Amino acid sequence: MLKQRIITAIWLIPLVFGAIFYLPPSLFAWALVGVFLIAAKEWGRIIDAGCQMTQWSFTLTLGILLVALNMLVPASDVWHSGQLHPIFLAVTILGGLWWVIAMALVVSYPKSARLWQRSHMLKSMFGQLTLLPCFVALIALKSLSTEASPYLGGVMVFLVMLVVWAADSGAYFVGKALGRTKLAPNVSPAKTVEGLVGGLLTTMIVVAIVMSLSPQQELGLVIAVTLFTALASALGDLTESMFKRVANIKDSGTILPGHGGVLDRIDSLTAALPVFTLIYIAFWM
Repeated sequence: MLKQRIITAIWLIPLVFGAIFYLPPSLFAWALVGVFLIAAKEWGRIIDAGCQMTQWSFTLTLGILLVALNMLVPASDVWHSGQLHPIFLAVTILGGLWWVIAMALVVSYPKSARLWQRSHMLKSMFGQLTLLPCFVALIALKSLSTEASPYLGGVMVFLVMLVVWAADSGAYFVGKALGRTKLAPNVSPAKTVEGLVGGLLTTMIVVAIVMSLSPQQELGLVIAVTLFTALASALGDLTESMFKRVANIKDSGTILPGHGGVLDRIDSLTAALPVFTLIYIAFWM
């Protein structure tokens, strides 16, 4: 398993870095459609693991929405005079609201599952609310690149990924070494409060990097944004774990050997990206 994870990471990491730093925003947006279609197919298993028709129906629906977004709002039109396009802004805000609801579902699980576990419609809606805002936030951040700052968008996307990776890694190692208090035993028994705190502390490395590269930033704001983004990433992870538990599936897919599916790799990002984008709009634009 470890060997497979390492081999997959060796080819996946350069591919991801190449896309976020060197693909033009327009090509990046269309390349994302393919990635999110795979994630949509995997979410279809959460809706109904035993019905291919349901899975492909959800994939087709989300695919139409993704293509429509790219056609209605080309990457070159995402930002205008420092303002996010109204459609992108609305989807991102909707995503932020969804994660407030998701937190309530996770905290009240398994009681909350009685409301949605047998409803294909609700699980489909939850999938759209999870994937569409993440897609929009990725394009919005990537489209911050300009001729004067061609790598700004890539840096912003990478910054969110760095926070998520730091939080995940810190949570894993601290939780394994010191974890005693279960964070959400009904949702994900392996996760602990100590691991969460360790992950949050690890993200302070990201704060140090940001402040060393951009010392004019306000330290308190950078710390707050980093912690809030890390907490959102933990929520994204727990939410997917909750849905997979109800669907009785361990991994969302098998496309990434040793890592599972695309959803398994982006579950934390689905929450972290919209939350970070909303904070960016509120405090830095």
